[in-house]
Amino acid sequence: MEKNLDSISSRVDSSSSSSGRTKGNACLPNGSRLGVTARLKKLFLCSSTKAPSTCTQNSVEDELELSAVRHRPEALELLEAQTRFSRKELQILYRGFKNECPSGVVNEDTFKEIYSQFFPQGDASTYAHFLFDAFDTDHNGSVSFEDFVMGLSILLRGTVQEKLNWAFNLYDINKDGYITKEEMLDIIKSIYDMMGRSTYPTLKEETPRQHVEIFFQKMDKNRDGVVTIDEFIDSCQNDENIMRSMQLFENVI
Repeated sequence: MEKNLDSISSRVDSSSSSSGRTKGNACLPNGSRLGVTARLKKLFLCSSTKAPSTCTQNSVEDELELSAVRHRPEALELLEAQTRFSRKELQILYRGFKNECPSGVVNEDTFKEIYSQFFPQGDASTYAHFLFDAFDTDHNGSVSFEDFVMGLSILLRGTVQEKLNWAFNLYDINKDGYITKEEMLDIIKSIYDMMGRSTYPTLKEETPRQHVEIFFQKMDKNRDGVVTIDEFIDSCQNDENIMRSMQLFENVI
């Protein structure tokens, strides 16, 4: 049965509150697995402490409000068809997004500022930059409501194949269709920087590179120095450790 956003919120909140230090024994720190979905949902969703009526206004009012912002999202009917969210869920998401971003879009600086609040023990700026680029699908320097819900739909309810494609896009920093060892290292290092002192046991400086060497060797099957999307997907689907490190198990979404 499809989970609603409220149940996802409670799971994320309980997971976040119960997690303490993070063991640094995987390619990605365990604490980062909920990072994308939990942090982004927290950025834009309506607060659970608000009165229910705030998030359940009828669609007519929502459509009127859509025209008030500088950037007008696609009609909710179209977004409903393009994502795995119901109309009601899209209305809730939009209200939360609008509360944080009255203009209808969020720029990278704002995204970094909000995201960094969740990782006061580390430096989240670099990872937030990579994450922002992954959501900014048209590369215009801003994330619209459409960008947000399309990405969130994949992360929360997409197929394994869709999530792998999204993860590949995150690691493919220059968007040339390949992942280099340097790109993978940049992402992994940014995650460790973000986790900061919560990583336990304390990581040695060379740990991220060691992990990248192991995983890249498994993925780069033809030894040409880059990982294609086919190699990436095949490796992830056939290696449980890689799959876990790519944050793609259903029970951590």
